[in-house]
Amino acid sequence: MSETANGSTSAGSAEAERTTSGATIQLEDLTKHYPGNPNPAVDSVSMDIKAGETVIFVGPSGCGKSTTLKMINRLIEPSSGRIRINDEDVTDIDPVKLRRKIGYAIQSSGLFPHMTVAENIALVPKMVGWSKSKVKDRVEEMLDLVGLDPREFHGRYPRALSGGQQQRVGVARALAADPPVLLMDEPFGAVDPITRDHLQDELIRLQHELHKTIVFVTHDFDEAIKLGDRIAVLRERSHIAQFDTPEAILTNPTDDFVSGFVGAGAALKRLNLTRVRDVEMAAFPTVTVDDPLQSIFNKLRSGPHNELLMLDRRNRPYKWLRRGDLMRARGSLARAGQLVHDTVTRDATLHDALEAVLTDSGGRVAVTGRRGEFIGVVDMQTLMNSVHELLEADRLAAIEHQHDLEELRSHQTEAELEGGAGA
Repeated sequence: MSETANGSTSAGSAEAERTTSGATIQLEDLTKHYPGNPNPAVDSVSMDIKAGETVIFVGPSGCGKSTTLKMINRLIEPSSGRIRINDEDVTDIDPVKLRRKIGYAIQSSGLFPHMTVAENIALVPKMVGWSKSKVKDRVEEMLDLVGLDPREFHGRYPRALSGGQQQRVGVARALAADPPVLLMDEPFGAVDPITRDHLQDELIRLQHELHKTIVFVTHDFDEAIKLGDRIAVLRERSHIAQFDTPEAILTNPTDDFVSGFVGAGAALKRLNLTRVRDVEMAAFPTVTVDDPLQSIFNKLRSGPHNELLMLDRRNRPYKWLRRGDLMRARGSLARAGQLVHDTVTRDATLHDALEAVLTDSGGRVAVTGRRGEFIGVVDMQTLMNSVHELLEADRLAAIEHQHDLEELRSHQTEAELEGGAGA
């Protein structure tokens, strides 16, 4: 965002402000000892994290994953080791200045209850000396970015927000000063499953736009698969059991410890690697709440589907209407049909979509955009086709792996025979 001499912001500044991408992070032999405990909580962790990637720390409770995360912004001071961000050694610089350059989001959102939503988001930009006009524009931009209407939420206090809305504001505050790095410590762990799915989708969408470097702690392996470019499976004291892509960990876990995190149904878990936007959405007839009753009747009678989707005045899914619903309700739209209880976004995984479809009697789920507007429908047939494709891919990969093993054994046998003959 560029500013004029008097501190005002030039046109188009909100979009221009979003310029900082991610930073590289290097952890070198990072260790944490606590007094009175002979064993380190974190023991010599070394890791290279690429700029713009999302890395997930997953492991059993007490393994040191949150401690490792907090040492990156020095909320917990390392006992030894080095931290480099964009090749700059930050181990010895002022930790307060360091934290202003690193976004941080936690499970409870961490919002200050005596501050409005706008004041919470503006906190760090004000601390680093942004002008009033720049801060004001940034607050509105960040609220819009996380899917909250600035006009509606600007002056609210945290107590007036749902858990999911508080977490969105927490993420907006963490990103407000445009930091290259965002640390997230189980940020969605305290909300209900449906809200959690939507918050995960929102984070995927944000990262697709912003390309920050995100380090994210979770105990939920499904969440790790869904969000991570790479996953670090951590043992006790944050020893790295495997640090790889979700697909590599699912298909080729290094040992029994990692296999225990993968669990059963690896093929189904791979549905977390495919997004709704990557599959074809089914054509589906829609009407709006303002359409004439006779027009809705005619569309139900004449169309190939035995139901249609009614949209509200903001183009959001409102009700599923089947043939016969209007007759049973004696022509009353208020009493007819079934309210839409669950939707998925384009950034949701096929696993999310499958769960939504399985809990719905109609065998389909509506797909929505960032404002909740209707985009299309994903049905059971589409999802089952994707499952079959994944299973077939796994079968072919297993055959190829077996072939490679047999070829390797054959070469080893030939080498041993040649070695014996030479002797």
